[in-house]
Amino acid sequence: MIPDNRNLVEARPTFVTHLECSATGEHYPADRLHNLSRVGKPLLVRYDLAGVRAVLTKELLASRPADLWRSRELLPVRSCEHIVSLGESTTPLVQLTRSVSAAGEVLVKDEGRLPTGSFKARGVVMAVSMARALGVTEAAMPTNGNAGAAFAAYCSRAGIRATVFCPQDTPEVNVREIAAQGASVYRVNGLIDDCGKLVGAGHKVRGWFDMSTLKEPYRIEGKKTMGLELAEQLGWDVPDVIFYPTGGGTGLIGMWKAFHELEALGFIGSKRPRMVAVQAAGCAPMVRAFEAGETHARRWENAHTIASGIRVPAAVGDFLILDAVRSSGGYAVAVDDSAISAALAEVARKDGLLLCPEGAATFAAYRQGLAEGRIKASDRVVLFNCASGLKYPLPPADQRIDLSQPVDFTTL
Repeated sequence: MIPDNRNLVEARPTFVTHLECSATGEHYPADRLHNLSRVGKPLLVRYDLAGVRAVLTKELLASRPADLWRSRELLPVRSCEHIVSLGESTTPLVQLTRSVSAAGEVLVKDEGRLPTGSFKARGVVMAVSMARALGVTEAAMPTNGNAGAAFAAYCSRAGIRATVFCPQDTPEVNVREIAAQGASVYRVNGLIDDCGKLVGAGHKVRGWFDMSTLKEPYRIEGKKTMGLELAEQLGWDVPDVIFYPTGGGTGLIGMWKAFHELEALGFIGSKRPRMVAVQAAGCAPMVRAFEAGETHARRWENAHTIASGIRVPAAVGDFLILDAVRSSGGYAVAVDDSAISAALAEVARKDGLLLCPEGAATFAAYRQGLAEGRIKASDRVVLFNCASGLKYPLPPADQRIDLSQPVDFTTL
Protein backbone atom coordinates (compact mmCIF):
# COMPACT_ATOMS: atom_id res chain seq x y z
CA MET A 1 0.00 0.00 0.00
CA ILE A 2 1.09 3.57 -0.59
CA PRO A 3 1.79 5.11 2.83
CA ASP A 4 -0.90 7.44 4.14
CA ASN A 5 1.10 10.50 5.10
CA ARG A 6 -1.36 11.21 7.90
CA ASN A 7 -0.08 8.09 9.64
CA LEU A 8 3.41 9.60 9.66
CA VAL A 9 2.36 12.62 11.68
CA GLU A 10 3.62 12.15 15.20
CA ALA A 11 4.39 14.86 17.71
CA ARG A 12 8.01 15.03 16.65
CA PRO A 13 10.63 17.69 16.18
CA THR A 14 12.65 17.94 13.00
CA PHE A 15 16.39 17.54 13.16
CA VAL A 16 17.97 19.11 10.08
CA THR A 17 20.35 21.83 11.25
CA HIS A 18 22.08 23.01 8.06
CA LEU A 19 23.70 22.00 4.80
CA GLU A 20 27.46 21.69 4.51
CA CYS A 21 29.86 21.91 1.57
CA SER A 22 31.45 18.49 1.15
CA ALA A 23 34.77 20.07 0.20
CA THR A 24 35.18 23.12 2.47
CA GLY A 25 32.78 22.47 5.37
CA GLU A 26 31.11 25.84 4.79
CA HIS A 27 27.56 25.95 6.20
CA TYR A 28 24.46 26.81 4.18
CA PRO A 29 20.96 27.41 5.54
CA ALA A 30 18.44 24.61 5.32
CA ASP A 31 14.94 25.16 3.94
CA ARG A 32 16.17 27.04 0.89
CA LEU A 33 16.77 25.86 -2.66
CA HIS A 34 20.41 24.98 -3.31
CA ASN A 35 22.36 23.28 -6.03
CA LEU A 36 26.13 23.02 -5.60
CA SER A 37 28.15 24.97 -3.05
CA ARG A 38 30.02 28.15 -3.91
CA VAL A 39 33.06 26.08 -4.89
CA GLY A 40 30.96 23.81 -7.11
CA LYS A 41 30.84 20.78 -4.80
CA PRO A 42 27.91 18.72 -3.45
CA LEU A 43 26.10 19.88 -0.32
CA LEU A 44 25.46 17.41 2.51
CA VAL A 45 22.51 17.53 4.92
CA ARG A 46 23.51 17.67 8.59
CA TYR A 47 21.33 16.71 11.56
CA ASP A 48 21.16 17.24 15.28
CA LEU A 49 22.19 13.63 15.92
CA ALA A 50 22.14 14.07 19.70
CA GLY A 51 18.53 15.15 19.38
CA VAL A 52 17.72 12.17 17.19
CA ARG A 53 19.39 9.82 19.67
CA ALA A 54 17.18 11.18 22.45
CA VAL A 55 13.95 10.22 20.68
CA LEU A 56 14.67 7.39 18.22
CA THR A 57 15.15 3.86 19.47
CA LYS A 58 15.52 0.54 17.68
CA GLU A 59 12.24 -0.54 19.24
CA LEU A 60 10.40 2.51 17.91
CA LEU A 61 11.88 1.92 14.49
CA ALA A 62 10.78 -1.73 14.51
CA SER A 63 7.21 -0.71 15.30
CA ARG A 64 6.87 1.35 12.15
CA PRO A 65 5.82 0.24 8.64
CA ALA A 66 8.64 -1.39 6.65
CA ASP A 67 9.19 1.45 4.23
CA LEU A 68 11.72 4.11 3.28
CA TRP A 69 10.16 6.65 5.63
CA ARG A 70 10.58 4.64 8.84
CA SER A 71 13.84 6.45 9.70
CA ARG A 72 12.29 9.87 9.14
CA GLU A 73 14.22 11.55 11.97
CA LEU A 74 17.27 11.04 9.72
CA LEU A 75 15.54 12.39 6.63
CA PRO A 76 15.20 16.01 5.45
CA VAL A 77 11.44 16.34 4.79
CA ARG A 78 10.17 18.39 7.71
CA SER A 79 6.43 18.19 7.08
CA CYS A 80 4.73 14.91 6.21
CA GLU A 81 2.31 16.75 3.92
CA HIS A 82 5.21 17.32 1.52
CA ILE A 83 6.03 13.61 1.12
CA VAL A 84 5.46 12.46 -2.46
CA SER A 85 5.14 8.69 -2.15
CA LEU A 86 4.50 5.85 -4.57
CA GLY A 87 4.93 3.16 -1.91
CA GLU A 88 8.67 2.87 -1.24
CA SER A 89 8.82 -0.40 0.66
CA THR A 90 11.88 -1.98 2.25
CA THR A 91 13.68 -4.13 -0.32
CA PRO A 92 14.63 -7.74 0.45
CA LEU A 93 18.01 -9.37 0.91
CA VAL A 94 18.04 -12.46 -1.30
CA GLN A 95 20.72 -15.03 -0.55
CA LEU A 96 22.47 -16.62 -3.50
CA THR A 97 22.91 -20.36 -3.02
CA ARG A 98 23.36 -22.26 -6.27
CA SER A 99 25.40 -19.65 -8.14
CA VAL A 100 28.01 -19.36 -5.37
CA SER A 101 30.12 -21.95 -3.60
CA ALA A 102 31.79 -19.81 -0.95
CA ALA A 103 31.38 -20.55 2.74
CA GLY A 104 30.19 -17.05 3.54
CA GLU A 105 26.85 -15.40 2.81
CA VAL A 106 26.35 -13.68 -0.53
CA LEU A 107 23.24 -11.53 -0.32
CA VAL A 108 21.62 -9.44 -3.05
CA LYS A 109 19.84 -6.28 -1.99
CA ASP A 110 17.18 -6.33 -4.69
CA GLU A 111 16.30 -2.72 -5.40
CA GLY A 112 14.20 -3.65 -8.41
CA ARG A 113 11.22 -4.03 -6.05
CA LEU A 114 10.93 -0.25 -5.58
CA PRO A 115 8.50 2.01 -7.49
CA THR A 116 9.51 2.42 -11.16
CA GLY A 117 11.63 -0.71 -10.75
CA SER A 118 14.94 0.74 -9.56
CA PHE A 119 16.82 2.23 -6.64
CA LYS A 120 16.61 5.62 -8.31
CA ALA A 121 13.22 5.90 -6.60
CA ARG A 122 15.02 6.36 -3.27
CA GLY A 123 16.97 9.44 -4.24
CA VAL A 124 14.35 10.96 -6.48
CA VAL A 125 11.46 10.65 -4.01
CA MET A 126 13.50 12.64 -1.49
CA ALA A 127 14.62 15.24 -4.02
CA VAL A 128 11.13 15.73 -5.44
CA SER A 129 9.53 15.85 -1.99
CA MET A 130 11.96 18.56 -0.93
CA ALA A 131 11.52 20.40 -4.23
CA ARG A 132 7.78 20.50 -3.70
CA ALA A 133 8.27 21.69 -0.13
CA LEU A 134 10.53 24.49 -1.37
CA GLY A 135 8.16 25.66 -4.11
CA VAL A 136 9.68 24.16 -7.27
CA THR A 137 7.22 23.98 -10.17
CA GLU A 138 9.56 22.92 -13.00
CA ALA A 139 12.66 20.70 -12.90
CA ALA A 140 15.01 18.89 -15.26
CA MET A 141 17.63 16.16 -15.15
CA PRO A 142 19.92 14.07 -17.36
CA THR A 143 19.55 10.29 -17.21
CA ASN A 144 20.81 6.99 -18.53
CA GLY A 145 17.27 5.69 -18.03
CA ASN A 146 16.12 4.65 -14.59
CA ALA A 147 16.63 7.97 -12.81
CA GLY A 148 14.59 9.70 -15.48
CA ALA A 149 11.78 7.17 -15.08
CA ALA A 150 11.64 7.77 -11.33
CA PHE A 151 11.90 11.52 -11.85
CA ALA A 152 8.99 11.53 -14.31
CA ALA A 153 6.78 9.48 -12.00
CA TYR A 154 7.41 11.47 -8.83
CA CYS A 155 7.22 14.84 -10.57
CA SER A 156 3.85 13.87 -12.05
CA ARG A 157 2.62 12.89 -8.60
CA ALA A 158 3.91 16.16 -7.14
CA GLY A 159 2.54 18.37 -9.92
CA ILE A 160 6.03 19.46 -11.03
CA ARG A 161 6.72 19.87 -14.76
CA ALA A 162 9.60 17.53 -15.69
CA THR A 163 12.07 17.67 -18.58
CA VAL A 164 14.53 14.83 -19.17
CA PHE A 165 17.54 14.48 -21.48
CA CYS A 166 19.03 11.06 -22.20
CA PRO A 167 21.71 9.61 -24.49
CA GLN A 168 20.26 8.45 -27.80
CA ASP A 169 21.07 4.79 -27.06
CA THR A 170 19.19 4.77 -23.73
CA PRO A 171 17.13 1.54 -23.51
CA GLU A 172 13.85 2.04 -25.34
CA VAL A 173 11.76 0.84 -22.41
CA ASN A 174 13.23 3.61 -20.24
CA VAL A 175 12.57 6.36 -22.78
CA ARG A 176 8.97 5.26 -23.28
CA GLU A 177 8.48 4.88 -19.52
CA ILE A 178 9.66 8.45 -18.96
CA ALA A 179 7.29 9.77 -21.62
CA ALA A 180 4.36 7.66 -20.42
CA GLN A 181 4.72 9.09 -16.92
CA GLY A 182 4.37 12.65 -18.09
CA ALA A 183 7.84 14.08 -18.63
CA SER A 184 9.11 15.76 -21.79
CA VAL A 185 11.98 13.47 -22.82
CA TYR A 186 14.63 14.19 -25.45
CA ARG A 187 17.26 11.85 -26.91
CA VAL A 188 20.68 13.49 -27.25
CA ASN A 189 23.56 12.45 -29.50
CA GLY A 190 25.99 12.42 -26.60
CA LEU A 191 26.62 10.88 -23.17
CA ILE A 192 25.01 11.66 -19.82
CA ASP A 193 27.43 14.47 -19.00
CA ASP A 194 26.50 16.09 -22.32
CA CYS A 195 22.87 15.80 -21.25
CA GLY A 196 23.81 17.40 -17.96
CA LYS A 197 25.22 20.41 -19.80
CA LEU A 198 21.84 20.87 -21.48
CA VAL A 199 20.13 20.81 -18.08
CA GLY A 200 22.53 23.46 -16.80
CA ALA A 201 22.07 25.65 -19.85
CA GLY A 202 18.29 25.31 -19.63
CA HIS A 203 18.41 26.30 -15.98
CA LYS A 204 19.85 29.66 -17.00
CA VAL A 205 17.29 30.21 -19.76
CA ARG A 206 14.16 28.52 -18.41
CA GLY A 207 14.81 28.74 -14.71
CA TRP A 208 14.00 25.09 -14.09
CA PHE A 209 15.52 23.45 -11.03
CA ASP A 210 18.55 21.28 -11.82
CA MET A 211 18.03 17.86 -10.26
CA SER A 212 21.18 16.25 -11.69
CA THR A 213 23.05 13.67 -9.61
CA LEU A 214 24.71 15.34 -6.60
CA LYS A 215 23.85 18.82 -7.89
CA GLU A 216 21.16 19.11 -5.22
CA PRO A 217 21.47 17.90 -1.60
CA TYR A 218 18.64 15.43 -1.18
CA ARG A 219 19.16 12.50 -3.53
CA ILE A 220 22.02 11.46 -1.23
CA GLU A 221 19.59 11.42 1.68
CA GLY A 222 17.19 9.17 -0.18
CA LYS A 223 19.94 6.78 -1.26
CA LYS A 224 21.24 6.83 2.32
CA THR A 225 18.23 4.74 3.28
CA MET A 226 19.90 1.73 1.64
CA GLY A 227 22.49 1.80 4.41
CA LEU A 228 19.90 2.40 7.14
CA GLU A 229 17.81 -0.54 5.89
CA LEU A 230 20.76 -2.83 5.42
CA ALA A 231 22.09 -2.38 8.96
CA GLU A 232 18.65 -3.04 10.44
CA GLN A 233 18.08 -6.11 8.24
CA LEU A 234 21.40 -7.54 9.43
CA GLY A 235 20.48 -7.15 13.11
CA TRP A 236 22.28 -3.82 13.49
CA ASP A 237 25.45 -5.11 11.95
CA VAL A 238 27.11 -4.36 8.63
CA PRO A 239 28.43 -6.85 6.07
CA ASP A 240 32.11 -7.47 5.54
CA VAL A 241 31.99 -6.22 1.96
CA ILE A 242 29.54 -4.23 -0.19
CA PHE A 243 29.80 -4.36 -3.98
CA TYR A 244 28.10 -1.30 -5.40
CA PRO A 245 27.57 -0.48 -9.11
CA THR A 246 29.10 2.97 -9.38
CA GLY A 247 28.30 5.64 -11.94
CA GLY A 248 27.48 8.90 -10.19
CA GLY A 249 28.03 7.10 -6.87
CA THR A 250 25.21 8.74 -4.91
CA GLY A 251 24.28 5.49 -3.19
CA LEU A 252 27.82 4.65 -2.15
CA ILE A 253 28.28 8.13 -0.71
CA GLY A 254 24.86 7.97 0.97
CA MET A 255 25.45 4.59 2.59
CA TRP A 256 28.82 5.73 3.93
CA LYS A 257 27.05 8.73 5.47
CA ALA A 258 24.32 6.46 6.89
CA PHE A 259 26.81 4.23 8.71
CA HIS A 260 28.43 7.25 10.41
CA GLU A 261 25.03 8.58 11.49
CA LEU A 262 23.97 5.17 12.84
CA GLU A 263 27.17 4.95 14.87
CA ALA A 264 26.47 8.42 16.31
CA LEU A 265 23.05 7.13 17.41
CA GLY A 266 24.61 4.07 19.06
CA PHE A 267 22.77 1.73 16.68
CA ILE A 268 25.96 0.22 15.26
CA GLY A 269 29.60 0.19 16.31
CA SER A 270 32.70 1.42 14.50
CA LYS A 271 32.90 -1.53 12.11
CA ARG A 272 32.46 -0.58 8.47
CA PRO A 273 32.04 -2.73 5.40
CA ARG A 274 34.72 -2.62 2.75
CA MET A 275 33.13 -0.57 -0.02
CA VAL A 276 33.89 -1.82 -3.52
CA ALA A 277 33.02 0.56 -6.36
CA VAL A 278 32.17 -1.57 -9.39
CA GLN A 279 32.50 -0.08 -12.85
CA ALA A 280 32.48 -1.36 -16.42
CA ALA A 281 35.78 -1.76 -18.24
CA GLY A 282 34.45 0.55 -20.97
CA CYS A 283 33.81 3.36 -18.48
CA ALA A 284 36.00 3.18 -15.37
CA PRO A 285 37.13 6.65 -14.29
CA MET A 286 36.95 5.77 -10.57
CA VAL A 287 39.04 2.64 -11.05
CA ARG A 288 41.72 4.58 -12.90
CA ALA A 289 41.79 7.30 -10.23
CA PHE A 290 41.81 4.76 -7.38
CA GLU A 291 44.70 2.81 -8.85
CA ALA A 292 46.64 6.01 -9.54
CA GLY A 293 46.12 7.28 -6.00
CA GLU A 294 44.32 10.35 -7.26
CA THR A 295 41.66 12.37 -5.40
CA HIS A 296 39.65 13.26 -8.49
CA ALA A 297 38.78 11.20 -11.56
CA ARG A 298 39.47 12.50 -15.05
CA ARG A 299 36.68 12.18 -17.61
CA TRP A 300 36.59 8.81 -19.34
CA GLU A 301 36.59 9.29 -23.10
CA ASN A 302 34.58 7.08 -25.51
CA ALA A 303 32.62 5.50 -22.66
CA HIS A 304 30.75 2.33 -23.63
CA THR A 305 29.16 -0.63 -21.82
CA ILE A 306 25.98 -2.70 -21.85
CA ALA A 307 25.47 -1.57 -18.24
CA SER A 308 24.13 1.86 -19.22
CA GLY A 309 23.39 2.89 -15.64
CA ILE A 310 27.10 3.01 -14.77
CA ARG A 311 28.18 4.68 -18.01
CA VAL A 312 29.05 7.98 -16.33
CA PRO A 313 32.26 9.44 -17.78
CA ALA A 314 32.67 12.07 -15.04
CA ALA A 315 31.10 12.22 -11.58
CA VAL A 316 30.60 15.41 -9.57
CA GLY A 317 31.16 13.48 -6.33
CA ASP A 318 34.31 11.64 -7.47
CA PHE A 319 36.33 12.70 -4.42
CA LEU A 320 33.57 11.54 -2.05
CA ILE A 321 33.38 8.13 -3.73
CA LEU A 322 37.14 7.67 -3.62
CA ASP A 323 37.33 8.80 0.01
CA ALA A 324 34.65 6.30 1.11
CA VAL A 325 36.31 3.46 -0.78
CA ARG A 326 39.74 4.19 0.64
CA SER A 327 38.55 4.92 4.19
CA SER A 328 36.73 1.60 4.27
CA GLY A 329 39.70 -0.43 3.09
CA GLY A 330 37.83 -1.24 -0.09
CA TYR A 331 38.77 -0.81 -3.72
CA ALA A 332 37.47 0.10 -7.17
CA VAL A 333 37.29 -2.55 -9.87
CA ALA A 334 36.24 -2.80 -13.52
CA VAL A 335 34.60 -5.79 -15.18
CA ASP A 336 34.13 -6.25 -18.91
CA ASP A 337 30.83 -6.64 -20.70
CA SER A 338 31.32 -10.34 -21.39
CA ALA A 339 31.71 -11.00 -17.65
CA ILE A 340 28.58 -8.93 -16.98
CA SER A 341 26.56 -10.93 -19.50
CA ALA A 342 27.83 -14.24 -18.12
CA ALA A 343 27.02 -13.20 -14.54
CA LEU A 344 23.50 -12.14 -15.49
CA ALA A 345 22.82 -15.48 -17.19
CA GLU A 346 24.32 -17.55 -14.38
CA VAL A 347 22.40 -15.96 -11.51
CA ALA A 348 19.14 -16.08 -13.48
CA ARG A 349 19.50 -19.75 -14.39
CA LYS A 350 20.90 -21.02 -11.10
CA ASP A 351 19.21 -18.81 -8.51
CA GLY A 352 16.16 -17.52 -10.41
CA LEU A 353 17.06 -13.89 -9.79
CA LEU A 354 16.98 -11.69 -12.88
CA LEU A 355 19.59 -9.02 -12.28
CA CYS A 356 19.98 -5.85 -14.28
CA PRO A 357 23.34 -5.49 -16.07
CA GLU A 358 24.64 -3.13 -13.38
CA GLY A 359 23.67 -5.62 -10.67
CA ALA A 360 25.27 -8.44 -12.67
CA ALA A 361 28.46 -6.37 -12.74
CA THR A 362 28.64 -6.63 -8.94
CA PHE A 363 28.40 -10.44 -9.12
CA ALA A 364 31.14 -10.51 -11.76
CA ALA A 365 33.26 -8.25 -9.54
CA TYR A 366 32.64 -10.52 -6.54
CA ARG A 367 33.79 -13.54 -8.54
CA GLN A 368 36.84 -11.63 -9.69
CA GLY A 369 37.62 -10.55 -6.13
CA LEU A 370 37.51 -14.15 -4.91
CA ALA A 371 39.80 -15.31 -7.70
CA GLU A 372 42.30 -12.52 -6.97
CA GLY A 373 42.24 -13.05 -3.18
CA ARG A 374 40.77 -9.62 -2.47
CA ILE A 375 37.67 -11.25 -0.98
CA LYS A 376 37.68 -14.17 1.46
CA ALA A 377 35.35 -17.11 0.87
CA SER A 378 34.06 -16.67 4.43
CA ASP A 379 33.10 -13.00 3.97
CA ARG A 380 29.51 -11.86 4.33
CA VAL A 381 28.97 -9.99 1.09
CA VAL A 382 26.14 -7.76 -0.12
CA LEU A 383 25.68 -7.11 -3.83
CA PHE A 384 23.40 -4.30 -4.94
CA ASN A 385 21.02 -5.08 -7.78
CA CYS A 386 19.93 -1.59 -8.67
CA ALA A 387 16.97 -2.34 -10.97
CA SER A 388 14.65 -5.01 -12.27
CA GLY A 389 16.20 -7.01 -15.08
CA LEU A 390 12.87 -6.73 -16.89
CA LYS A 391 13.71 -3.13 -17.78
CA TYR A 392 16.53 -4.19 -20.10
CA PRO A 393 16.74 -6.07 -23.41
CA LEU A 394 16.69 -9.83 -22.84
CA PRO A 395 18.17 -12.55 -25.07
CA PRO A 396 15.82 -14.03 -27.69
CA ALA A 397 13.76 -17.15 -26.95
CA ASP A 398 12.68 -18.43 -30.36
CA GLN A 399 11.89 -22.13 -29.92
CA ARG A 400 8.44 -23.00 -31.27
CA ILE A 401 6.09 -25.94 -31.59
CA ASP A 402 4.05 -26.42 -34.75
CA LEU A 403 0.70 -27.99 -33.82
CA SER A 404 0.17 -29.07 -37.45
CA GLN A 405 3.05 -31.54 -37.03
CA PRO A 406 3.58 -34.45 -34.61
CA VAL A 407 5.40 -33.37 -31.45
CA ASP A 408 8.56 -35.34 -30.66
CA PHE A 409 8.69 -34.97 -26.86
CA THR A 410 12.06 -36.72 -26.71
CA THR A 411 13.64 -33.61 -28.24
CA LEU A 412 12.13 -31.14 -25.79
